[in-house]
Amino acid sequence: MAEYLVAFNDEWVPEHTDEELMAKSLALRPLLAEMREAGVLIFTGGLDPEAPVFSADAAGGTPMFTDGPYVESKEHLGGFAVLTVDDEEQARHWAGKIAEACGWPQQVSRFQVPRVRQS
Repeated sequence: MAEYLVAFNDEWVPEHTDEELMAKSLALRPLLAEMREAGVLIFTGGLDPEAPVFSADAAGGTPMFTDGPYVESKEHLGGFAVLTVDDEEQARHWAGKIAEACGWPQQVSRFQVPRVRQS
């Protein structure tokens, strides 16, 4: 099994009213239920635009926390789903269904396979 990130850039989302976005959210619920039943959905989410954003850097040996990111995260990550599937073909299948349900493009990336060190 491989894990994939299916995500969209918030800039890809056309302008919608709050009511239209709520309708999109309701339309996604049956698909998310289907994905859970198929055992492919690990979790899904989006960034809270009202929550504080901060960075952590331990380059100096001690973690230093600063307000804000280097880029506006919400402009780059609108929402995402993490899937576990057998292969790329299945990742494409589910990403296509998400794109159809949302009505905007999705980007698919496979997570790295953890490397096992041999002693």
